[in-house]
Amino acid sequence: MTGIEALIAFLQDMLWLHALVFFRVAPMVALFPGFGEDTVPVRIKLGLALALSAITAPALAPELGALARPGPAIAGLIMIETAIGLMLGLGIRLFVLALQTAGAIAAQSTSLSQILGGASVTPMPAIGHLLMSGALALAMILGLHLRLAEFAIESYRLFPPGLAPVAAGVAEWGIARVAHAFGLAFTLAAPFVIASMLYNLTLGVINRAMPQLMVVFVGAPAITAAGLVLLFLLAPTMIGIWATGLGGFLADPVGGR
Repeated sequence: MTGIEALIAFLQDMLWLHALVFFRVAPMVALFPGFGEDTVPVRIKLGLALALSAITAPALAPELGALARPGPAIAGLIMIETAIGLMLGLGIRLFVLALQTAGAIAAQSTSLSQILGGASVTPMPAIGHLLMSGALALAMILGLHLRLAEFAIESYRLFPPGLAPVAAGVAEWGIARVAHAFGLAFTLAAPFVIASMLYNLTLGVINRAMPQLMVVFVGAPAITAAGLVLLFLLAPTMIGIWATGLGGFLADPVGGR
């Protein structure tokens, strides 16, 4: 084999190695917080996926081994790698949906659900906007983009390339992740729900004591002000809990909570 032929074979192997990594990494980038938002252009997402593939592929070359060459089972390999990347990406995306759900619960509880509700591609209450903006900013400050590269490399240890995950295990894992997302959302919004319950109980007592008083006109400004004060006091803690949960999942996506 001449030098040119060896170089061409080497380049082909490297190209296929990066393509194989891209099939798993691209769905993660498309669903990752910050990178996968609807406001990010598709070209930017594609560039981020290619850059992440170039970063992680050298570290994965020894593990991929003989799979880093095209063969007759290429179609099945592409489907398996894409499915694994999509599964892990959805697991990460559930944290974004949990924070949005927490914002919606808090907004509905404190009569703030319609303020600036349509300011984004996906309609979201004002509390949801503030929490999402703060969470994404904190995540990037904490090096979320670097954790994504570590997460992509670690995924090959948990899910070896070319081996499809067991369907029953994936279903059980998915149900657990969805349940955890709803539990996290309610946990973050619990102070607002408790304040709303106390507000409604107080209005009920006042209404029974003074039926002629229009308690709604008196109580509406109070619950709105209480919601804003609670948001001011609790937003850092809520975002911190969310960031800790996301970091735990990135460290252990199978058992991380």
